[in-house]
Amino acid sequence: MSSSEQINIQAPKLLCPYCQSPLLPDAKTWLCDGSLNAKGTRHPFDVARQGYVNLLPVQNKKSKDPGDSQQSIDARHRFLSQDFYQPLQQLIARLVNQNSEQSVESFHSPLNTQAWLDVGCGEGYYTSAIAEALAIAEINNPCLIALDISKPAVATTARVAKQNQQLWYQVKEDKSNTKATAIYPMVASASHLPLVDNSLDAISTIFSPILPEEFARVLKSGGRLLIAKPDSGHLQSMREALFDEVRPHDSDKFLEELAPYFKEVATHKISADLVLDRQSLADLLTMTPYSYRARAEKREALLASAERQPFETTARFVVYELVKQKGEA
Repeated sequence: MSSSEQINIQAPKLLCPYCQSPLLPDAKTWLCDGSLNAKGTRHPFDVARQGYVNLLPVQNKKSKDPGDSQQSIDARHRFLSQDFYQPLQQLIARLVNQNSEQSVESFHSPLNTQAWLDVGCGEGYYTSAIAEALAIAEINNPCLIALDISKPAVATTARVAKQNQQLWYQVKEDKSNTKATAIYPMVASASHLPLVDNSLDAISTIFSPILPEEFARVLKSGGRLLIAKPDSGHLQSMREALFDEVRPHDSDKFLEELAPYFKEVATHKISADLVLDRQSLADLLTMTPYSYRARAEKREALLASAERQPFETTARFVVYELVKQKGEA
């Protein structure tokens, strides 16, 4: 198999998480060049059989197995595979295919994005839609970094990408298809992105961490930032069944923190009416904080009600489009 240096493909500019030397991706082992290591040591990172690379140093872990558990990832996969959240997935895909200055109704112009980062990719439901949207956009050799701190999450995303021949080394083998999206699944911390300054064209964070300074560091000037959050009234009837007091979602509280680095250019709202049987409702609970914040008796009563008749609720989302202001580091 040819190495990454032998094939002309747009690859992300990666950094070694130990010494910050340039990190070179390959099919079996990613190896840093050791240029910033005092001893010249080249740190290796093996590619797992599923197709991901672990770039999370022990010192950056807050627990033994950080991020979503395998149980949570399995629940998300079952729930999302039924397309309950398809309206949001389709909106994200539309926004990928448009310039950030345009309205959501007009998404026919070419996109110049080359390197995209999906922070908190989870099991890959939205990641796959972004990859497909990039592949049909008017650009060549797009690359997509699928990053999450959860190893089970990234392993699931990588497994699907491998099955679809979308991993970076699989795409390189087919040089005739220059519009295929090369996916780079990696376990890493969003607060310590293993990426070169000003090297990305876009970042998406869908129900995931928002780190203004770190995002501004790795995005190019004018780079795009897509943020998806629960909107006011999200899963209202479910929350009312679980909690004695329901606090409204404060969806835009982070915008003030982003303001020094990013300019907000558009806001989009979308909703999805849900009709859930017990299993789907249980999966939804598992993939939300409500699974452990609600009292056990409240959870069981809600699930029992779904056995008698399907539970109805509405998912409400808001997506913010921002661009990195020129001159920001």
